[in-house]
Amino acid sequence: MTATRIRRAVGISVGLALTTLFVAPAAAQPSINSELISDLNTSLLYAAVPITVLVELILIYTVYRFKDSGEAKPTQENRRLEITWTVATAIILLFVGLASTQVLASSYIAGTTADSPSAEGGNVEGLSKNVSGAYAPTEDNAIQIEAVAYKYAWTFNYIDSQGDVSSTNTLVIPEDRPVYLHLVSNDWLHSFHAPDLGLKQDAFPGQYNTMKTKVTEPGTYQLYCAEYCGVGHSQMTGTIEVKSQSEYQSWLDEQRSGGAGNTTGNASNGTATNNQTATNNQTAAANESTNASARLA
Repeated sequence: MTATRIRRAVGISVGLALTTLFVAPAAAQPSINSELISDLNTSLLYAAVPITVLVELILIYTVYRFKDSGEAKPTQENRRLEITWTVATAIILLFVGLASTQVLASSYIAGTTADSPSAEGGNVEGLSKNVSGAYAPTEDNAIQIEAVAYKYAWTFNYIDSQGDVSSTNTLVIPEDRPVYLHLVSNDWLHSFHAPDLGLKQDAFPGQYNTMKTKVTEPGTYQLYCAEYCGVGHSQMTGTIEVKSQSEYQSWLDEQRSGGAGNTTGNASNGTATNNQTATNNQTAAANESTNASARLA
């Protein structure tokens, strides 16, 4: 393979990588977050495939071409070739950097920015804790929900509900509206994770983390705690129900008019169930340890 052919192959690979900037993935995603992540992964994949193919072809050619050589020969200097692959590498790295920066700079991926910070959590009206880290929305039609994590459940307080509306382990949000989730923990580290929606953010005690999303497809999505938090960690699950705007408003009205008490009751029952489960798990672990000690004795 001559130097000219290698330069041409490198040029074709770089060209294919650059065209991915203008290629939109066909698969629809249910949220802005997952769409941004999927687009970035697809673009990087399109860039990586031609580079991988080129490297493998050069490797195969080299093995075949020099398989019968009995003595290694010194490499001859080729300034044009060196300049070509240096420039090609720089262009590829620039493409990866620009594509990644466009996604990571988005408020849907990076979380809250300094556009509208509140020095204290209490400055965002309706939050239950006066700690730092919460950011107010920048959009007029955005809604705010406080997500409080504890062993081993989630409580969601709907700040803009014009009343005391909360739910446990079921987050209800409207479609096609920005949603700001103010995450905080009552005890230790937890993590809010909804993989189908591209959402993942830690919940710390004594600090709010504000996560932004907008879901475009109604439906029910799975919610997990993605940070090990104790014996009941595997049962710290929930759901995210995405409703149309009219259904979401009807749900809020129902909670205010009498369902709120039921929701609170469900929260208490959920907490009691989780606590009982944790107690049972701890008892089982203690019994197992005792049995193991007896067997060793």
